[in-house]
Amino acid sequence: MFFAPTLRTARFAPRSYDRAFERFVNEAFAGTRTSPLVEQDDKSWTLSVDVPGLSREDLAIGIEGAVVRIDSKAEAKRQFKAAYELPLDIDVSSSEAKLENGVLTLKLGKRVPVSQVSQLPIN
Repeated sequence: MFFAPTLRTARFAPRSYDRAFERFVNEAFAGTRTSPLVEQDDKSWTLSVDVPGLSREDLAIGIEGAVVRIDSKAEAKRQFKAAYELPLDIDVSSSEAKLENGVLTLKLGKRVPVSQVSQLPIN
């Protein structure tokens, strides 16, 4: 005898509805997650992050390799914590940060990768 599996589908809720409901519940309980606006050119990335209610003194920005971390200090009125990973390492010497009207704008320089290839002579 040959048995074929049967696929059950819900008559009242298609799969896309299930996913939309999941996203709604996740955002309702975890808070809305807004991703930063990212623009790039040949030499840098520009990240714009909304941080309303925070001043320059309340924020700390750390850069390690290709990761930038933004944290509010413990004594800040509002807590904020975020980390973003970029495709290439960040050149700290050519990077700058500006806070204006609750928007933190980071201009992060791209570090040009240097080839570490050594030539081996053939005998």
